[in-house]
Amino acid sequence: MRIIPPTEAEARADLAAAFRWAARLDWHESIANHFSLAISDDRCRFLMNPNGRHFSRVRASELLLLDARDESSTEGPNAPDPTAWYLHAHLHRRLPQAHCILHTHMPHATALCCIKDFELLMLDQNACRFHGRVAYDRDYDGMALSAAEGERVAALLGADKSVLMMGNHGALVVGTSIAAAFDDLYYLERAAKVQLLALATGLKPALIPESVAAKTCAQWLTYPDDYSRKHFDALREILDEVEPDYRL
Repeated sequence: MRIIPPTEAEARADLAAAFRWAARLDWHESIANHFSLAISDDRCRFLMNPNGRHFSRVRASELLLLDARDESSTEGPNAPDPTAWYLHAHLHRRLPQAHCILHTHMPHATALCCIKDFELLMLDQNACRFHGRVAYDRDYDGMALSAAEGERVAALLGADKSVLMMGNHGALVVGTSIAAAFDDLYYLERAAKVQLLALATGLKPALIPESVAAKTCAQWLTYPDDYSRKHFDALREILDEVEPDYRL
């Protein structure tokens, strides 16, 4: 299925809203972490947050417009954060599902990434949403400051995964739209929080059988496809009332 990219104006408003909501949900970290959204069929032209801008202050007009094929994007006064460039540029170019890329160090998902050999447990309905869709990076080797690291991460995800649990680092979600990716990020953090709370009891978790987890994931993926868009539109409606400057 061909993915029709949003217009630049639509993409800017949606992406700015995603930053504002990430801050409101406490998924942000200082002026770090990065979201990007493609506006071209080949995903090479994409928007991303400017270097040094806090998530809670991002506005549509100040988002950087970058080209994943143009290495000179890393130079000049408006250059993106280098760790963001090497991850997002290579993932947009290499992965057909990576129209939107959301990378955060949100607390609960990151905590799971710091447990040795941990894999997301099929513990509740939200976790089942990610059955068979998660890749794991067990080889943390410092910050992403080379094209080789971007290529390595893209290879880990491949064309069949939409979530990467980055060991000792954080979580990364890719999606065919910003609504789909943000919805996944939201439910990933909810599932991670439930798992940490359940494991903290010290009691044996009641895992969902593999067949039921697979069925539930299929049900999620075939659920009315406007669910994620309705969720994201509801978030934007709130922002329109309380923080309308995100559109500027």
